[in-house]
Amino acid sequence: MTTSKPQPQSATSNPAGSPVKQLSVFLHNRVGALMSLVKLLTEHRIEVMGLSLQDTTELALVRLIPSDPETTELLFIEKGIPHVVFPVTVVELRETEHSLVHALSALLSAEINIDFTYALFARPGQHPVFALHLDSPEVGAEVLSSAGFKVLTQEDLSR
Repeated sequence: MTTSKPQPQSATSNPAGSPVKQLSVFLHNRVGALMSLVKLLTEHRIEVMGLSLQDTTELALVRLIPSDPETTELLFIEKGIPHVVFPVTVVELRETEHSLVHALSALLSAEINIDFTYALFARPGQHPVFALHLDSPEVGAEVLSSAGFKVLTQEDLSR
């Protein structure tokens, strides 16, 4: 990982917002467990903006980006649902010089490691976005922003 000094934010970034929060939950590998979790969120007017599921024999790791992470966390605490909150870097892609390969190249040149990544649900009428869990989220966001990518904030995703 490099420790280059922060470069000025480009016009395509939103430095005023807060980082996007991902909540990770282990669910028992039972029929309907994911449905129950999503239904609980929906009943509290929380939308699932992004979702990743890794299945094992007994448990499933659910990573989700909710429209309201603070309320989601309080709800999980109230319902006794163990969870962990991580900041993730969410980047908007385009078919030009702001494609996936260019984003990965910018991170590689800055020697920033990607722990995992997944696409978010499409935003109507807008470009595709994907979430990255990086070993250095602040530096990664700066690198991507300096490369001309729009790095989204929680306020960009919350509805």
